[in-house]
Amino acid sequence: MLNSMSTAAHASQPRPDVYITDELSRRPSTAPDYLKEKRAIQLLAATMANEPDRVLPRFVELAIELTGGSSAGLSLYEPEPAPGQFRWAYLKGVLSPFDGATTPRDFSPCGVTLDENRPVLSLHPERIYDWISDAGIVVPEVLLVPLHVGDADALGTLWIVSEQEGHFNSGHSRIAEELAAFVSVALQMLRSQQRLSRALDEQETLTREMGHRIQNLFAMVSSILRNSARMASDKEDLAEKALGRLHALSTAHGLVRRTFATGDEVPVIADVRELILAILAPHDVADSRFDIRGPSLACGERAINGLALTMHELATNSTKYGALSSDEGKVEITWAVREQQLELDWQETGGPSISGPPSTSGFGSKLAKLTIERQFGGSISYDWRRTGLAVRLSIPIEALTS
Repeated sequence: MLNSMSTAAHASQPRPDVYITDELSRRPSTAPDYLKEKRAIQLLAATMANEPDRVLPRFVELAIELTGGSSAGLSLYEPEPAPGQFRWAYLKGVLSPFDGATTPRDFSPCGVTLDENRPVLSLHPERIYDWISDAGIVVPEVLLVPLHVGDADALGTLWIVSEQEGHFNSGHSRIAEELAAFVSVALQMLRSQQRLSRALDEQETLTREMGHRIQNLFAMVSSILRNSARMASDKEDLAEKALGRLHALSTAHGLVRRTFATGDEVPVIADVRELILAILAPHDVADSRFDIRGPSLACGERAINGLALTMHELATNSTKYGALSSDEGKVEITWAVREQQLELDWQETGGPSISGPPSTSGFGSKLAKLTIERQFGGSISYDWRRTGLAVRLSIPIEALTS
């Protein structure tokens, strides 16, 4: 990352010896080659139609070709967390090794360009931005133009670096602005395509998850009825036990898919222990089959769904294949906080003997893994011991409580 310094050093006004935008109009402008520019635009249009993934890299290449620069790229604005940052993308030329680097919003030539909302010319900006000089980058001159569609908020900047001072003029600025207009539209199209692709992927995942949940629901209901019948003294006792456990199952299922629940179906959960007890309630969590120990630990609203889904998956798999499928089976659940991480252990004993890990991972296990890794930035590991499955969850406390 290039963004290694505090924005506290941000100069309130751009230095006139570093920002020399007025020089663009003072310098002699070369005669425009409209035919070359027209052919370039036609090529871009064809690329946009036939190879949309190549459009943005080709824009940057054309920016170098049409202005005589030595390097160019896009700085894409990422507003969160405030005040935001720029991420370098599609870099070409001598600065291409820095593709993907980030730079400060409020202490950079790109930030000045967005603030002024016009083309900006900067002379050796490394003199005041030490994140540039610390990276060993020398910028004799850089021309920047904002990227935006209509009156919408800026998407970032297009910038072009020259190997010599005094290179850029108003003709280059005009070309850069015209390219930036096309870049902005292409960038909007790309982001819309990415959002659509993510929405379709989420829809497919949700459909698969729904089918998986229905299968598990039948398995859980079957287990509840079987255990209730074995322990009931008469039909009235059977009905009471079964209905109580089915209500607990409904509550646990509501926690897993909170966005689908309404009314009083889902209890207010604010603690890891409360969540675990709610998820395990259909399994008679109060009896001696469970050993649940750990300190009081707040669980944020956003984290409840993901953690509930994971615990529900472990409990369901245990009911179908593990310790909870056997009368002698036991489950120990313990957790502690170590180095700002929640370390939660799920240990099964007394169930069917395990010969080794399964040959394939089921959809539910994959979903739990994705939830822990992507939502929480944590990890989940499985140890298929002969005496019973052991699972460890590791979740950053910050992700759990947010």
